[in-house]
Amino acid sequence: MSTFDITNPVILREIIMDHYSNPRNKKEIDDPSFILVHMDSASCIDDIYIQVKIVNNIIKKIYWHGEGCAISTASTSIMSELVINKSVEEAKNIIHNFYNMLESKEFDHDLLDEAICFINVNRQPSRITCANISYRGLEKVFEKL
Repeated sequence: MSTFDITNPVILREIIMDHYSNPRNKKEIDDPSFILVHMDSASCIDDIYIQVKIVNNIIKKIYWHGEGCAISTASTSIMSELVINKSVEEAKNIIHNFYNMLESKEFDHDLLDEAICFINVNRQPSRITCANISYRGLEKVFEKL
């Protein structure tokens, strides 16, 4: 189980605001060895680029840049930390569990670590797209392999 109380909305909000204010792995690089995908939303300001370096089926580096709301920024920051040094299959499993959580289905709490802070985002269906934009982007990266 996660090391924080997922029933406490204050703690969940603090995690989101920390990643929004201090996003991890946010930087633009110019390196053709990275796979680049662009994700945007027609309904909000989310417009992000995800850059991933995969070596021997392992996500060695992941960076992202662009603009987004608090939910998409925090979610992208957390996702970038979750998948680093994971195999593509492990990352796909994280994505699957994240989607299950957003859909109120059974999921592995431990696997999602801080991403569990989005457990209540489905109460605002319009925010689900914000929370999963980077996960959908990572799936597009995998399609390019």
